[in-house]
Amino acid sequence: MSLRVTEEVMRRSLHFCSRRFPCYLGRLPATTSITDASVSSQQLARIWRTGQSQTCLPTSLIGSARFYSHDSRHSEDFEEKEPAEIQVAATMQGQRPSSFIDRLALCSSPSDVLDLTCQYAPTARQNSSCLTQMWATTKMMSDEQARYELRLMFEHPAFEKLLQQSMKSVRFMTGEDMAYSVLYMVKLGVPQRSRVVQTFLRASQEKLNDLDEKGLSVLATCLDQIEEGTPNVAALKKAMGLLVESRLPEIKNVVLLQTMMRVVGKDAPLNLKRKLEGKALSMTDQFSLPNTLYMISTMATMGFYSKPLLDVCSNKIKEKLNEIPFSRQYKLLLSCKQLLYRDLDLLTDMSDYAASMIDIWSNKQLVIFLSAFESLHFCPTSFMGAFAEKVIANPEPLTLRDLLCVLKVYSSLNFDLQHQRQQFLDGLTGALVSYLPRMSGFELLKTVYHLCLLCHFPPAPLEQLLQSSTLEQLKTTVPKYRRNCERMFRMVDASLRLDRPQLPQHLTVPPFVLGSPTPSSSADKLWLLQSLRSLVGDQADTVLQEMVVLENSYLIDGVITKPLTRQPSVSEASEAECRSPAESSQRIAVICTPSPFCYGTSHLRGPLAAMTRHLNSLGYDCVSVTEHKLHAMSEEKRMEFLSRQLFPERHGSDAQPETVQLGA
Repeated sequence: MSLRVTEEVMRRSLHFCSRRFPCYLGRLPATTSITDASVSSQQLARIWRTGQSQTCLPTSLIGSARFYSHDSRHSEDFEEKEPAEIQVAATMQGQRPSSFIDRLALCSSPSDVLDLTCQYAPTARQNSSCLTQMWATTKMMSDEQARYELRLMFEHPAFEKLLQQSMKSVRFMTGEDMAYSVLYMVKLGVPQRSRVVQTFLRASQEKLNDLDEKGLSVLATCLDQIEEGTPNVAALKKAMGLLVESRLPEIKNVVLLQTMMRVVGKDAPLNLKRKLEGKALSMTDQFSLPNTLYMISTMATMGFYSKPLLDVCSNKIKEKLNEIPFSRQYKLLLSCKQLLYRDLDLLTDMSDYAASMIDIWSNKQLVIFLSAFESLHFCPTSFMGAFAEKVIANPEPLTLRDLLCVLKVYSSLNFDLQHQRQQFLDGLTGALVSYLPRMSGFELLKTVYHLCLLCHFPPAPLEQLLQSSTLEQLKTTVPKYRRNCERMFRMVDASLRLDRPQLPQHLTVPPFVLGSPTPSSSADKLWLLQSLRSLVGDQADTVLQEMVVLENSYLIDGVITKPLTRQPSVSEASEAECRSPAESSQRIAVICTPSPFCYGTSHLRGPLAAMTRHLNSLGYDCVSVTEHKLHAMSEEKRMEFLSRQLFPERHGSDAQPETVQLGA
């Protein structure tokens, strides 16, 4: 076996050992030559003998490097390399690399690349290739291994030299090499305000006109990962926007247009986004199904809502919904959430399709699909019904995370289970009981809160939640979660008092975990209160109370007390003399919230549905309205709507509430 083959085998063996035992083995000093096979052999033997006694790297070195996780958007930028064992075998068979690039392809860590640069004088393009290979090898590692390798990279004496050489040779690089170089420097953790990164950003701005669409896309991806306020970033983004605008008339390809849309990103001026919208609308006849899906995610990336373009895409998707795999459908729902876009027909079709896949998709897929619908405030009736049947048949495969998510979705959307209700809730509760010993206090509180919204009160989780040890644990919750805990405890308390569940023992929520409802300034809804005051006017028999707190749990925007509209019979009139004023009058609670209804319906969502249930038990009638739609009305229309809701007797027997219209 030749000396060079022996060197390569020993070098690979040392590298394998360092990656196998990263906490115990230090890398060889930079001054050690790998041409001395006997020295490498002795060091290798010593490492194997004393590996368990070596100390870990100092904490100061751990903090010297920042690890960036791999961005899947660039997974296509690199071809998958052969395993190191195959490469070493090829070397032993005489296929010795004959050039720098060939040897670079054999490197399996950033330190390997840096060792190679010590033996060569890389050119400008080779410097870019080195940075590319360093990131390509790092992104294939586990998180722990990558952190260790990046520490070694920052310690390596050749790393700073490579960056210096790259900075000096940047003016000789092509635009694409320059864009990839700065992207991978940022991904490898080179400080964004460092001289080398800033030099590359300035050089990119100078050579911006030379960049093709791919180079612009890579540069845009890099800028997305750089913190706001970093020097040269704002100017470069503005210049890229001007370049895209000038090239817009030349674009004839949908994919190229989408690339340009992603390049300008969220910071593009509105007039440029409008021009891109017009260009896209002129090319809709070229949209394939993948183009259509990618267009919606592109608009989400831009943060640009274009209803005409979204409607075109939605119609094309509905036609071929069964051809779209699960991952793309899920991403579509997430993009719709980002854009606050909801197409009732599209969501209904997706619900029906998901129901047909109930026995094909995994539980994890079904649960995250449910969660995506819930984030859009849309109740997928057919899907939720089919999933409930699956849970009733066999709830055991659901994990704790699955169960918590399912409870959240069904309680939030206030889904009407009809005859399946008790079986479904009993199935979920039975599966939850086995997880109770492993649940944290916060998970337990969320579980009981969602069960209370569903008006279901299993004793086991309630008793465990109200134990003194659990309550003390939750009392010390960090401040940013404390208000949320208090809100959920108030719902549990109100449910125990007002729903009056049949429990083996009497359970109460202690006052020290309840807090109080978040106060709301009357100025926030002055427009609503003024309308209510005008409606009540000078009617002596009608009283308006503003911002009323009921049961230390619910903050009501306004309570209107008026005489009962139905004329009592003679017998009822004699009984009415013995009643209190509250019993002989009607109390209407006006509740104005941002999103009280499931999308497209007048069906109340979970928390508001529970509030309405509790207020009804206290003798209040509830009128719920959508805040932003009521606020958007003219004063005249708002008064007419509220009058129909609160005083239907003034409009005759045919007056119908317009809740459906406002909830849609």
